[in-house]
Amino acid sequence: MEKVLEEKSRCCGCGACMDSCPFGAIWMKEDGEGFLYPQIDVEKCTDCGRCREVCPIGKAIGVDGEYGKQGKQSDNGGQGRVFLGVRAKEDKIRFESSSGGVFPVLAEYVLSKGGVVFGAVMEKGGRVVHRDIYSASELAAMQKTKYVQSDLKGCFRKVKRYLEEGRRVLFSGTPCQCQAVKLYIGNEAENLLLADLVCYGVPSPGIWKKYVRELEKKYGGVFAGFSFRDKRKKDNGHTMALQIREKEYTWPMNQDAYCRLYFRNAILRPSCHFCDFCRPERESDLTMGDFWGIEKVRPDMDDGMGTSLVILHSEKARKVWEEIKEAFHYFQCGREDILQPRLCRPTPVSGRRKYFMMLNRFLSVHLAEKILR
Repeated sequence: MEKVLEEKSRCCGCGACMDSCPFGAIWMKEDGEGFLYPQIDVEKCTDCGRCREVCPIGKAIGVDGEYGKQGKQSDNGGQGRVFLGVRAKEDKIRFESSSGGVFPVLAEYVLSKGGVVFGAVMEKGGRVVHRDIYSASELAAMQKTKYVQSDLKGCFRKVKRYLEEGRRVLFSGTPCQCQAVKLYIGNEAENLLLADLVCYGVPSPGIWKKYVRELEKKYGGVFAGFSFRDKRKKDNGHTMALQIREKEYTWPMNQDAYCRLYFRNAILRPSCHFCDFCRPERESDLTMGDFWGIEKVRPDMDDGMGTSLVILHSEKARKVWEEIKEAFHYFQCGREDILQPRLCRPTPVSGRRKYFMMLNRFLSVHLAEKILR
């Protein structure tokens, strides 16, 4: 008999519960909105509680919405957070990356030390998964923005195995994914670096899959790649780029049906609207994101190619920053300078979300979005 999670707003879909179950009693299943949720085989389940221990919502954040069991925010072993505006000195790195190009420099540093890097990649068919890489030649696939929730199946066990082997590990993901890794590993691992993102919310993988099939039909070929934030026009990445066969098609982000649905909050995971990670204080080692409002704080850094916001939470992150900072133009600022909506509150739910999800059952993504306008 199966036991199904009923309160979907309390599940971020990280899959840590599945990877942690010693009896194989949990698996992830796609629901009608295209999101993965845990299913439990009660005949295999012994109620050992391991799944609850690794849940980033049920364990790390208490019912009162505060971090930790006592509702106390942790400084993660640090002496105070550092807030930075950052962009890579090499334009090529920024052109091929999200925001200011912090992640590839950080990843190359870890890889140069014989480490392993985990991040989200988009496979040829459009599916987005987290995977591990061992060399800089594999890094390009992780650099681009993906407005799709990634599948972490098997990643938690791999991270733990690499750490037990004594290897450095950089794990980059959403705040809830990073928190799940931290809880799964348990004791502080000196060779684990957790880099989370300023996250707007994760859209449905199922709806994205459907949208990809529609693009293939429209352009008459097999989906080969997609860029949600192409920078060729120096418009802060507001251009989309699709690869079908050997051809490329581009269009403005505000003309893309999927992105319009995303930024109108119609296709986000239910838990995203109740997210308690929407604050500068986090349990990861560092936070990365777009430095929205850079034109007001440092207009000289606003050239349309992206500047990153970086928050160093831990002493571990501060030590790594000292090793890589020469690769960047950067400035230090105050907490008030980096505040943006997703560092203050969760993304609000759209009043038309239920309407779209109902339309999506019967219509194409394009048509359902057109009716929703």
